[in-house]
Amino acid sequence: MERSSLQRRISRVLQWLGDITSRSGAAALVALVTLIFLVALSVAGFPGRWQIAFATLVAAITLVMLFVIQHTQYRHQIALQLKLDELIRSSPHADDHLVHIEFADEAELIARELGEIAHHESLRETDGDAGETPPDPDA
Repeated sequence: MERSSLQRRISRVLQWLGDITSRSGAAALVALVTLIFLVALSVAGFPGRWQIAFATLVAAITLVMLFVIQHTQYRHQIALQLKLDELIRSSPHADDHLVHIEFADEAELIARELGEIAHHESLRETDGDAGETPPDPDA
């Protein structure tokens, strides 16, 4: 899927915003600006227009940050999924059907989950039948 130049630029801007806003200094700056605004509001007698302007500005910033966070999480999820897919492909004992399982429908996910649970329970039962005791973690 080819992305346009505009999409790449928007993605870079969102990444940059995500990097900047994820720092502790950004939180301190927001707290300081909010404190200064509250002091200015109280000195000015809490004018209604200022309160409306502040609320509008906060709502706009919240909406932008929603998209920044969604974009960042999506990129991280894709990167993590690609790494996991590579690990599955590299393991000779792994089930290759698990690559791209995130695109499966809900019924297939539930069936696979139940199958995995049954498989692990049967392995535990087999280990228990062999008379082996698990090693003591405190030893």
